Amino acid sequence: MRKIFVTTIVVALFGAMFVSCGGSSKRSAELDSVSYVVGLNVAHVLMQMDSTLDVNSVCAAIQDLYNGKPMMMLEEARDYYLGQKTYFIHTRAQAHQEQFLADLGKRDRSYVRTRSGVTYKIDKLGDQSYQGSMNSRDTVQLVYTMRNERGESLCENDTLRLSYRDLLDGLQEVVRIAGSGAEFSAWLPSKTAYDTAGNAELGVAPNELLNFDVKILDIKYNNPKRKR
Repeated sequence: MRKIFVTTIVVALFGAMFVSCGGSSKRSAELDSVSYVVGLNVAHVLMQMDSTLDVNSVCAAIQDLYNGKPMMMLEEARDYYLGQKTYFIHTRAQAHQEQFLADLGKRDRSYVRTRSGVTYKIDKLGDQSYQGSMNSRDTVQLVYTMRNERGESLCENDTLRLSYRDLLDGLQEVVRIAGSGAEFSAWLPSKTAYDTAGNAELGVAPNELLNFDVKILDIKYNNPKRKR
């Protein structure tokens, strides 16, 4: 409700503006004062929305709209803003995760990092007799706990059997290395887990770094003959 109220205020304030930034000095002192007060309120709301906005560009947009010559339509502007906001949030999240995992590797040298950024350590190495890559028809039986970066438990499974293809990309990387019977801990950057969508059902936020503690109970290979 508060968001709707604030949005309504912004719309009303812009609609009530009688002058744009840098307006004519010929208007009465009273009207100038009212306009200034409205400008203050608009600025206050905009600063709460995003304090990094360029004031000159904001004023230019107001001037263009009052002149009937905006550079883009309102719907187009909204889509552009949401797209940019999503991009910058994603970029900041990736940078944070990169630094977090780099620091983790420095603190604990037992962690190994893959090219995708998945950072893991194997506490117990599993069966290494299988030759070749795993495929989508292989199945994995495992037990795992999933936590967020703050260490809060989001999901615990006693015993779960899944197709290899149904595992998160980051888990696929470690499972095929660790082997049946392995135990490992893995940090999955969001791009190898639930990415920008997150998973509301599991309580995973968009762009969230996740930690998994996994025990692989069994792997059934579709082509078991490829054992040594």
